[in-house]
Amino acid sequence: MNGQDYKLLLEAGYALLKKNAEEINDLNVFPIPDGDTGDNMCSTMRGGVEAIADMNDKSLKVVSEKAARGMLLNARGNSGVILSQIFAGINYGFSELDEADLPEVINALEEGVKSSYKSVEKPTEGTILTVFREAVSYAKKYASNADGVTFTEKLYEGAESSLERTPDLLDVLKEAGVVDSGGKGVCYIIKGMNAFYRGESVEDDNFGDEAIPSNPSNKLDFSLFTEDSVMKFGYCTEFLLRLTKAKTDISAFDIDKFIDGLKPLGDSIVAFLTGTVVKVHIHSFNPDRILNYALRFGEFLTMKMENMTLQHNETLIVKPKYKKNVNRKKYGVVTVATGKGLTQVFKDQGADIVINGGQGNNPSTEDFIEAYDAVNAEEIFVLPNNGNILLVANASANEYKKSIVHVVPSKSIGDGYSAMEMLDLTLPEGGDVVESMVSNMAQSVTGLVCHATRDANINSVEIKKDDFVGFSNKEMLCDDPDRLNAAYALLDKLGIKGKYFLVAFYGNDVEAAEREAFEAYVAKNYPDVEFYGMEGGQEVFDFVFVLE
Repeated sequence: MNGQDYKLLLEAGYALLKKNAEEINDLNVFPIPDGDTGDNMCSTMRGGVEAIADMNDKSLKVVSEKAARGMLLNARGNSGVILSQIFAGINYGFSELDEADLPEVINALEEGVKSSYKSVEKPTEGTILTVFREAVSYAKKYASNADGVTFTEKLYEGAESSLERTPDLLDVLKEAGVVDSGGKGVCYIIKGMNAFYRGESVEDDNFGDEAIPSNPSNKLDFSLFTEDSVMKFGYCTEFLLRLTKAKTDISAFDIDKFIDGLKPLGDSIVAFLTGTVVKVHIHSFNPDRILNYALRFGEFLTMKMENMTLQHNETLIVKPKYKKNVNRKKYGVVTVATGKGLTQVFKDQGADIVINGGQGNNPSTEDFIEAYDAVNAEEIFVLPNNGNILLVANASANEYKKSIVHVVPSKSIGDGYSAMEMLDLTLPEGGDVVESMVSNMAQSVTGLVCHATRDANINSVEIKKDDFVGFSNKEMLCDDPDRLNAAYALLDKLGIKGKYFLVAFYGNDVEAAEREAFEAYVAKNYPDVEFYGMEGGQEVFDFVFVLE
């Protein structure tokens, strides 16, 4: 396997992952609208595929390194970070190789296992980690007489078998009646790679097309090429060609001779044969001649052609996401939130930058890095405010070398709010700043209310789809058809009678009358609690409670 072979495998794995992203999203343990594992894994894989889309280099180590880097920068959510670390380990295994035989591929996969486990402070079995590890271990047993088809087939068998056992390893999966979503994503990636080796279609008759980065027509400015224009750059033409017995002797087909026939017709040629499918990328002013040439050998499975004048003129100036602090300072703060009100609250508390993100909308590693650049401080404190963003924040901190980045382990908006209350940037040491925030965070409790997406029974709480559920720290506490009643019940479950301070952030869907009713309820039933109600503007959670 060389670099271009690896490139095509990644495209095929990404294509099938993307096709089934919604199914993966739906494998959500908690019955709330936060299922985004499929989207996060797609973002990660797409980052790798797009990074190598235009590469013609056949060196495995060169292609692998760039793909791994692309995945790291685009990793979102815990599943995305772990997936990026799988491919980081694979890249380590390929780091000295221009080509790899099967034993070298197996070694790289085992490096992927090691790297993924190291990326998690406390690895949990029954997750994506287990599925990938057991898949590699299973396939290795059959490697002695395996080719690409057989090996990826055994890799897939091992992954599927492991996936089915995940509920036996994690009680939360068994209780929810689902398998691990990240593990399911790995299964689809491997299955897509196996389909590629077999020369089969991943996207029905459109194999791999979704994995080929392109500019959708609705994003292109067609005015750049008018009736008065003259073609300057030609056409970018890509296709998959199925060799057919009716047109050629498949056993005698020579890909190098096929490429020689393309050379007089265009440039930037990339062409590879897998099974009986030829994949071609070529730039030319006369794509019709290329298509006619290809038709001598078989029939098209997919075809894509783009006017490169539109591509070359797409020089839109992309404004940076954040305004950079010109003068470097000692301390800076980056946090994550969604909703106009919550964003403003964190800015008022002293955050330099609030990254837009949260439940179902996870920022990438690169989003954090861009924020760090803009803050321009010697030491930066970052609060992810979501358990599914914490690994990404850690990954960005490890990657960023221009500043010392301290990740405050805030796993909820409430954690972040309480931590920021104790923000003291006059302290001489960054460690002291972190310690004060973590100390206050430990004294707070966060409660969340949102609608249920399906029926379930969790923590002995009977949940009905479209009811409103209240929970804290992934512990389901109450369910009620009425939003306000769910909020009232949650306050009681959180032990508000033993607290002194309550902040309630209202979501977008909470109406003015409900806010008034809620505030009257708190004033009547908990007169000794200091209460603040604020417009959070968040979309997923109707109420976010912070109790101290």
